[in-house]
Formats: sequence, structure tokens, C-alpha cells
Amino acid sequence: MSNEELQQWVEQISLRSFGRPFLHRATFNSRLRSTGGRYFMKTHHIEISRKHYETFGADEVEKIIKHELCHYHLHLQRKGYKHRDADFKTLLKEVGGTRFCQALPGRQSKEPYRYRLVCGSCQMEYLRKRKVDPRKYVCGKCRGKLWLLALDKNEELR
Repeated sequence: MSNEELQQWVEQISLRSFGRPFLHRATFNSRLRSTGGRYFMKTHHIEISRKHYETFGADEVEKIIKHELCHYHLHLQRKGYKHRDADFKTLLKEVGGTRFCQALPGRQSKEPYRYRLVCGSCQMEYLRKRKVDPRKYVCGKCRGKLWLLALDKNEELR
């Protein structure tokens, strides 16, 4: 599918599902991997992940387009266009858009946690994706001192 075909498709979905025209640009972006689409508030343009279209097909991408069009139309109407706003949630449910896009295959790392905090007293473990300073925290169970360890190596980092 070309960008021109995507533009026509977005315009059709906008008229059919929202009853309003889409007056800006919709394009594919092959670099989008962790998100299905983006809405730009300054330019009002929409980008859709080409990888999601190739992997999951037109049905899934139509839901992503509806999600981005919810941002678009609510923002132009000066209503709550953010994910947490009630206006956004109700409109998304009405038009049948998806709240979250499916993850592309192979995007998940084998080990989601990289660090482990271990209590020196009770040996309670806390898994973390990001490195934290153990001096700022104590064990939630016994208030003991925490030690930071890397998961791939059992060596102490601090």
C-alpha cells in the first residue's frame, strides 16, 4: 500500500466512523516499531507503522487509524484528546478503535529485567528494568539494607 492509498483510506475511515473529514496528511513510517501510529499536534498529521500493516494486516491497522483519528478530531474540537481523558476513552469505544496496538514479534527482549535488588537481612529480591541507587531505598519487608546486582552476572554493582 502506498502513502496515497493510505491517505484515501484514512479519509474514508474519518468520514464513515467520525462523520468529519480528515484534512491533513497520513503517511507510513517504517521506523515505528513500538507504536502503531502517531498523531502530531502541531501539524495534525498522522503516521502509521508500515511494519504493523505488513505483520497484522488491514483490520488491525484500521483500529490503529481510528485511535489516531480520535486524537485528531478531539484535539481539533478542543476536547480531551489524551489517553487518560474521558472524551478520548468514550469516543474510542464508540468507533471501535484499539487502545493498545499489538506488539511486533521479536520485539520483546528475552530477559525484561536487568537488575536485582537483594535485601541483606531477609534476602527479599526486587527485580528492576532500570538501575537504581540502593542507598535511597530499604527493604519493604524488613527495612534492611539493599544490594544491587546485575541479573546476567551475580556480581555486586555497588
